Amino acid sequence: MTISRRAALALALAAAFWGAAQAQDKYPSRPITLIVPQAAGGANDAIARVVAQKLTEQTGQSFIVENRPGAGGNIGTALSAKARPDGYTLMLTANSAHVINPALYKSTGFDPVKDFEPVAPVATAGYVLVAHPSFAPKNVTELVTLAKSQPGKITIASAGNGTLNHLIGEMLGKATGIDLVHVPYKGAAAAVTDVVGGQVQVSVQSLPSSLAFIKSGKLKVLGVVNEKRVAALPDVPTIGETVRGFGSTPWYGVFAPTGTPKTIIAQLNAEISRALDSKDVQDKLAGVGCEPYKGTPEQFAALVREDLPKWARIVKDSGATID
Repeated sequence: MTISRRAALALALAAAFWGAAQAQDKYPSRPITLIVPQAAGGANDAIARVVAQKLTEQTGQSFIVENRPGAGGNIGTALSAKARPDGYTLMLTANSAHVINPALYKSTGFDPVKDFEPVAPVATAGYVLVAHPSFAPKNVTELVTLAKSQPGKITIASAGNGTLNHLIGEMLGKATGIDLVHVPYKGAAAAVTDVVGGQVQVSVQSLPSSLAFIKSGKLKVLGVVNEKRVAALPDVPTIGETVRGFGSTPWYGVFAPTGTPKTIIAQLNAEISRALDSKDVQDKLAGVGCEPYKGTPEQFAALVREDLPKWARIVKDSGATID
């Protein structure tokens, strides 16, 4: 049996179109942009670059980190919310921008629930209360004793009004009944530099921004902020071991714009989970004081819904607000 030249051409064209359609359906088929709504050099940026490198290796497509800082993370987050929901623009952000900013700013430019599809949590960061080595207290108990004997005298540096380390400092003051004088800076790097220099006595800092100073002896740790001890400093007690009920574990995770197909969300979640299982990713995260944090999209969505009212209460209690 033979077919005409016209029929053969039609079959060939059909096969070509089918092949092209299959190629388009394969995800990912081109580079993916991973927006980080914080500046380069911070905890979120460090985590994003570790994960992006591994996802690039796993999928064969480039995951390109694009820093879009500004307004405490609002600029990059709002930009991510408006991206085409096709899986080729994602966001890796910190809980400070996603669940704290809506309570802190009068207008953020995004809705943390309606505008995003949670893809996967990625990591938690260690946070610590640090002090200059010359500061007399060696732990939180001694800090509280000194602060109560000298109310309004001990200074605490933060990365700025309403930032995570500012709010954690406010939480500590409320939990212990002490009055620390808040000294806001324009960024964590400037804050930690002045604690190292002795201009400010204490500060709450992420391990990515402070671990090198701790290891070199330029800072001492009074306590770990997280609910559990952190792997990078296993012998350092949590503040919650002294102050009952105190603790906060900052998280970082990947979001996609609302409307992104569920099949893509599921595929991305699986790839991120596989990346977090790899020893090289675990080692690199540990090197900056972070730990892998795995979960399903549904579990991540539940975490966001749980954290929004919790941080709204903390922001209200602190009195912090940003226009």
